[in-house]
Amino acid sequence: MPDGVVQLKPYGWLLETTEQDWKDNAAFLDHTGNLVGSIGALLVEYGERALLIDAGVGPISVPDDPENPKIGSIRGGELLDSLAKLGRRPNEIEAVAFTHLHLDHLGWAWHPAPGSERPAFTEADYLISEPEWEQRHLSLEQGTTDEMLAALASRVRTVRDDEEIFPGVRVALAPGHTFGHATYTITSGGQRLIAFGDALHSSVQIRHPEWFAGSDLDSVESTVQRQRLVNELQRPDTIGFGVHFADVVFGRVTRTATSRNWVPVA
Repeated sequence: MPDGVVQLKPYGWLLETTEQDWKDNAAFLDHTGNLVGSIGALLVEYGERALLIDAGVGPISVPDDPENPKIGSIRGGELLDSLAKLGRRPNEIEAVAFTHLHLDHLGWAWHPAPGSERPAFTEADYLISEPEWEQRHLSLEQGTTDEMLAALASRVRTVRDDEEIFPGVRVALAPGHTFGHATYTITSGGQRLIAFGDALHSSVQIRHPEWFAGSDLDSVESTVQRQRLVNELQRPDTIGFGVHFADVVFGRVTRTATSRNWVPVA
């Protein structure tokens, strides 16, 4: 479910890339020369029950700051409309499971909903991995604020690696981008979908999992996790959900003699 979009500056975001790298991968850049990062959430339904994975960035609009080497403009605010188009009201969401505590994943979970003094998901628990919540102060270095964390605190329930948090949905820790970054695997009918959050930011990293993000807390560990995830996503029973993968958020990984590629699926 879309919430908005962010521009990621290729040399500042994927720090070890070169001019030749982007000549070879120019198709991943928009007309401004930036990577396009979608922002949004994943809705998981089980009968009448509903779980949300991440909560977008919220109703904000920030222009490009030329002094910021990593991020260009950011625009959010569409998530509640996206939810309504799928026939769901915010108060029907029983839990919001976060991949991590960066502000572009927390938005509607802390920001007051239009016409209200409370966040939109009034009936939801907030599920966050134990290590991520225990070390939540680290998120302050990436733009998350004390106000955001305080708004979450009374509703947080911490979860552990391999815990089933919703029918068919399990947590898998994938640290590196943050201390307790989590992915979520949804299994149904012999298929599985991995919502991998910010373990990968762009589908170009399927080809180049060695390219780490400038916002990764531990670039060595994040690279290990990307390599692992790309291998997992090659399994024939597996689809990936890349929340920041522009307009190709669902896909499979295929391998040729020379590279691995992200193949979108509807």
